[in-house]
Parts: sequence; structure tokens; C-alpha cells
Amino acid sequence: MSFFRIDPEIERLSAAAMEKVQPVFAGIEQTTEYNQQKVLHAFIDNGVREAHFAESTGYGYGDTGRDVLDAVFAESVGAESALVRHSFACGTHTLTVALFGLLRPGDVMLSVTGEPYDTIQPTIGLHCEPGRGSLRDFGVEYREVALRGGKPDPEAIRDALRKEKIKLVYIQRSRGYTLRPSLSVEEIGEIARITRENSDALVMVDNCYGEFVQRDEPLAFGADIIAGSLIKNPGGGLAKNGGYIAGRRDLVELCAYRMTTPGLGAEVGASLGMNRNLFMGLFHAPHVTGEALKTAVFAAALMQQLGFEATPAFDEARYDIIQALLLRKPETLIAFCRGLQSGSPVDSSAVPEPWDMPGYDSKVIMAAGAFILGSSIELSADAPLREPFAVWMQGGLNFHSGKIGIQLAAQAILGC
Repeated sequence: MSFFRIDPEIERLSAAAMEKVQPVFAGIEQTTEYNQQKVLHAFIDNGVREAHFAESTGYGYGDTGRDVLDAVFAESVGAESALVRHSFACGTHTLTVALFGLLRPGDVMLSVTGEPYDTIQPTIGLHCEPGRGSLRDFGVEYREVALRGGKPDPEAIRDALRKEKIKLVYIQRSRGYTLRPSLSVEEIGEIARITRENSDALVMVDNCYGEFVQRDEPLAFGADIIAGSLIKNPGGGLAKNGGYIAGRRDLVELCAYRMTTPGLGAEVGASLGMNRNLFMGLFHAPHVTGEALKTAVFAAALMQQLGFEATPAFDEARYDIIQALLLRKPETLIAFCRGLQSGSPVDSSAVPEPWDMPGYDSKVIMAAGAFILGSSIELSADAPLREPFAVWMQGGLNFHSGKIGIQLAAQAILGC
């Protein structure tokens, strides 16, 4: 197979990497099969039919396809109820709706995984001017427990819960633009246990990048509500946009009132012909997530052989689809992104450049030749140009094309 000109050294290292990752791939396949059966059972259990793909317009009253999609998604993630909507603009928007749905003036929100991801900070009221409509503007207080050694600090969390009345404990499952490990559902469960023992606070999880990576979602381990984006894992590469909120029925209802309007909630919102893609994306999600995990494992194995640090390492446990690679220098980081872009099915001729991206405090470079603009379940990489010059890579609709993208990225590094 000589469709691509890959340096012989990269080919040699790739072959060695493939030998190393086979046991890891076998474990991913087992989880994928379990989750695929779980989702298939949810489709059958809820009686999905061709009629559920029909378009609704206007108010969307009586959109049974939308309602059945909610039920299928809820069963797939172990929730009492779910909101799955194309009208959520992005993951940050979805998380914002959930936070505003659950919090009221005078409430205190406690982040137990350190400072949250860059784009959610203005929602909270961090590092931004007042008067923009943040939670802080509406009288919601914010507290934070720093990580200890990259992990949640149980004693500090316990102390914070005992110190004052906390309404909501916020957990970011994935690492964001940091090098701390992502959290397993078991670790999230331990935070939920500490919360229950020391307060009556709600436990909310930003579940982005973590769906279908393990056999269970955080709800099975004590979380009250989870939220995420449909152009990441649960959209299976077919959702054109959107997000989800899932968990306790009463809490999802509160979020629905914020999503639309009090009194109407989930009863309105036309699907506009989007249901088919959302159903298909959810059906494919376990398999596509497995392919993304394989791509990440291969990337770690190959880059480690080139002398770069990978976190997680290729043989470490994974709790999301993100692979961080420490590339040490800005020129190496830029080369990696450009190489990855050259192996994309869409916009392969584009040359990524660092730019001032809204919501970030430094220039960001992104490689993303995707069918869905900004999709993080399709092979992509992005990084702020700041120390430690690490790139965060994720996605891969299928491993075989993802492998080529990683090889081209590695080759670009050799040439820089």
C-alpha cells in the first residue's frame, strides 16, 4: 500500500508500535462490544421506528421522534431522563444551560477538579468583566478545590463541603488544556460518595470526551446529572451539532425550563429533520469511540518511540479519548498539526496557523479536516501556544485513516 509517502523510519516505528498496542486494542474491543450491545438494546427496548425520523416544524408539539430519542439516550447512559437537542450550539452552551437550570441566586457552586476548561470560565464569571450575564452576575458564588498531584483532593473536598452550604459540586471529567489525568467513573463515584456524606449538594459532571470509553457513565456511580456535546463521542460522527443533558428526571426538567421557557420545557423544540442523524450517530457512537481510542493509543506508542512524552502512555488506562503529547517547542507543535491536517479527508491542503480564538487567552492552533466543522470525534488536534507546548489530539472515525494522519504528523516533526 503506497498511497502515501511515509518515511521508512516512520514505517518501521509504526510497525513496532502496532505490535505493542495489540493487547490494549483487545481491551478496547471488549468495551466497545459491551457498549454497542447496550445501545442496540436501548433502541429495541424503546421501539425505534422509521416514523421517528420524520421532520417536525414550528413549535414541535408531539414530536415523538424527539421524545423517543431522549428515552433511548437516557437508557444508553443510565439516566432517568435526557434532553438531546440539535439546538444546543456546543458543549459549552449545553453546560451553561445545565448550570443556569440548576443554580439560583445565593447558591454556591464548588468545582472539585480545579479551574474549569477555558470556555466555561466566562459562564461562571471567572477572568471576565462583570455584566455579561455570568452566574456571578446573577448572585451565584463560586468556590474551587485545587487538584493535588493532578488528582482530586478528597480531604480538601470534604473540608470545603463542611465549611459552607454547597448547592452543586462540579466535576470536569476530561483534562482540558492541562496534563492532569482524566477521571474514571470510579473516581467520580468517590467524589459523589464524599459529597453525599458531607452535604446535600448536587453532583454535576462535564462528561465531554468520556462517553462510552468505559462500560458505565458517571450516573451509575452517584452523579446526579451529566452533560456533553454531540459532536464528540455520543454523536458518532453523524450529529451535525447539538448537546445532551441527562440524569435525574427532576433536574433534567429544570434544565429543560432553562433551555426553552418555564412551563414548556422539553415539550417544544422542533427537530427540523435532524432526528435521523442523531439516532444514527448515537447508534454508531460506541464503535466510533473505540476507533478514536485506538487512534490515540497508536499515537502515544509512535510518539513515545520518537522520544516524546505521551499522557496517557500507550498502555495506561484511558477514561476519555484525548491524547496529550508534549512536543517541547512551538515549531514542533505547529509541524505536528500541519502534518495531521495533511492526512485529513477534508481540507487536507489547508495549512494550520496559530490564531486568537474566542474564549482563549493565548493563540491557538487547530488541525481539523472534518466533515462536521469543529467535530472532536473526528481526528483533530489543537493547542494553545504556551508552555509546555503540548498538543491535545482526539478523535478518529476509523482507526485505519487515523493511523495515516498520525504517521504524517510524526513525519512532519522529523522534517521541522
